[in-house]
Amino acid sequence: MTAPITLVLIDDNRLLREGIAAMIHTQPGFTVLAASADVDEALRRVREARPDVVLLDLGLEDHDSLSLTATVHGEVPAARVIVMGLLPVHEDVAAYVRAGASGFIMKDASFEAFFSTIRAVAGGAEVLPPALTNSLFAQIARNAAGGSPSRLLEAVRLTQRERQVVGLLGEGLSNKEIATRLHIAVHTVKSHVHNVLEKLALRSRLEVAAFTHAAGGGGTPFKP
Repeated sequence: MTAPITLVLIDDNRLLREGIAAMIHTQPGFTVLAASADVDEALRRVREARPDVVLLDLGLEDHDSLSLTATVHGEVPAARVIVMGLLPVHEDVAAYVRAGASGFIMKDASFEAFFSTIRAVAGGAEVLPPALTNSLFAQIARNAAGGSPSRLLEAVRLTQRERQVVGLLGEGLSNKEIATRLHIAVHTVKSHVHNVLEKLALRSRLEVAAFTHAAGGGGTPFKP
């Protein structure tokens, strides 16, 4: 039997927190290890239990969700952060990506989108709702080495395999899925991703995908 996806939920709105936890409990294959408004207590549980996913509300009143994302990612990188409650015009998407967020859930997300995002992120994918793609692409394009992403891609010497990996990252594929598609080992994919990040001076897989789209690299890369 497949192990359940373990989660820690951080949300200081009691009704929302309890409602989300109750909704998750109705679905098989998930275990909520903690649901808390107390950030210090939640971080302690994350450090101790090392959950698969941390669900973090964007609008914490007494804490900075962005710095909390970075703290979780830095201290427990295996716990993948999903930021909840975003609006389509949110301006800090790129900052959250750089801080280590692996996925985003919109404020008006459907039941299906909510759970598909958690499953995808727990499985190693990077998930950006279509409503946020233009915002992130525009921010990455503006910050791309001070110039055009397309010109930078032309100037940077990527190997043929690295270019293939970049294209598949743009489709939202995980390392395992890329390895299967290219018939290579997962550790080889990780090495290529590392090289691509260094050459393009980017910090995450989501940034690579957004960068390629800003450069005219294809259609919507992320799953809803």
